[in-house]
Amino acid sequence: MKTPAKRSYTSLRLVLGDQLNLQHSWYGTVDEKVLYVTAELRQETGYVKHHTQKLCAFFAAMKEFANALSVRGHEVLHLDLDDTATFDSLDDLIKNLCQRFDVTEFSYQQPDEYRLSEQLRQLQLPAMTAKCCVDTEHFLLPFDEIAEHFKPGKATRMEAFYRNMRRRLQILMDGNEPAGGRWNFDSENRNKLSKAAISELPAPLLFCNDVTEILNRLDRHKVERIGATRSSLPWPINRIQALELLQFFISHCLPNFGTYQDAMTAESPSDWSLYHSRLSFALNAKILHPREVVDHCIDVFEKSEAINLAQIEGFVRQIIGWREFIRGIYWRNMPDYQALNSLEAENALPDYFWTGNTNMRCMEKSIKNSLDYSYAHHIQRLMITGNFCLLTGIAPDEVDAWYLGIYIDALQWVELPNTRGMALHADGGIVGSKPYAAGGNYIKKMSDYCSSCHYDVKRKTGDGACPFNSLYWHFMARHQDRFRGNHRMRMLYGSWARMGEESQRAILEQAEGYLKDLNSL
Repeated sequence: MKTPAKRSYTSLRLVLGDQLNLQHSWYGTVDEKVLYVTAELRQETGYVKHHTQKLCAFFAAMKEFANALSVRGHEVLHLDLDDTATFDSLDDLIKNLCQRFDVTEFSYQQPDEYRLSEQLRQLQLPAMTAKCCVDTEHFLLPFDEIAEHFKPGKATRMEAFYRNMRRRLQILMDGNEPAGGRWNFDSENRNKLSKAAISELPAPLLFCNDVTEILNRLDRHKVERIGATRSSLPWPINRIQALELLQFFISHCLPNFGTYQDAMTAESPSDWSLYHSRLSFALNAKILHPREVVDHCIDVFEKSEAINLAQIEGFVRQIIGWREFIRGIYWRNMPDYQALNSLEAENALPDYFWTGNTNMRCMEKSIKNSLDYSYAHHIQRLMITGNFCLLTGIAPDEVDAWYLGIYIDALQWVELPNTRGMALHADGGIVGSKPYAAGGNYIKKMSDYCSSCHYDVKRKTGDGACPFNSLYWHFMARHQDRFRGNHRMRMLYGSWARMGEESQRAILEQAEGYLKDLNSL
């Protein structure tokens, strides 16, 4: 264990691995009586099986953060897995440090995960040590205002929330009206990548962060993990790198972000990154603040003709709308939300989610991207892997564990409502008014996956028929009592009825054959 310069401190301040905000007011004043602590913990490496790059990114970023605080003159104690191996939990570590350094106050920032929030709330310290929780100063909607916008168990629609946030923050507004007279440019942001557009995709900006020591430490402590191991980590781990990635996004990706934000391709080395910002890890670790990200983008938008309103609105929507909305859903519905399974899905996750070895081209690409980079862009997560899990009735607990473990940006507050709510509709409609289900037609419309697939996207039945087609209708048929009254789905059920009993029977039999052996797809 590293030894700080002093043997006693008045205050011990804990900084969790996703609280790496150097702009927090804590750090505005240097006080030699305050000790800041960052710690790698087995508690955090083992609650799901994480991607190797995810663990490396958080551990490397924590060390960079601790070093940055130290350079500013703060008293800092950074502990790695070797140092914390003897402690069973975060509780044990904190109690030990409070006693060791004779502190009279233990402070921490409000955790973004319910699990950690409860753990620290219930932490019992000696009577001489006071406990204090402060805001992370990261989100655009303060924690204590969430209850004003969200009701437990009740549907809250993102569009209304997003418009309120635009007005509140005065972002892309002309007074009280949206800039350009429109709130939403979704209809212009659904383009498929042409061959010419694919050839112009920017190569992603990748970093070369040596994480050899972290990998050795993970091996030494026998931390089970998944995904490709890279001794040179390509993700940003400090503010300098994160700001460089932000600038790269603005210069090379934002001009086309909105247009192609839902597009997919298998025909480019950049198929995993496309025009996406890949800032989600830096944001969720709080290396970057959402307001500075939005302000940087809008500043360039206002000065440059290369970025039009549809592009900037599509990105702003993700940051001040969707990200803040998902957090609100999470906190107003936990802990019950993590057990919701309204569609009673109970099938096991197929083996190829851990290998990418499947004949379905769209699934192969999306899963292998995830395994290779600890990342897949949002439409792969929602409309490929998420859609597949929805249609096949995979148990939400298994899907949650996979998403939470494999993605570098996955923390429960953002993963759970996106997966259990948006992708699986397991929350019964709290997040979305209807399930985000789609057949092969959607995948063909938005990607080139189908042209090189083992299966035929034009077929619903017979040998080689695209599994998404029959599985889609099987899903709709088995849940028709729940959904046919939904006004957004009436046309769909009308189409199903017009197919006739013979066609319906053939489609359902095709799907049931697939469902009996998902591992063979």
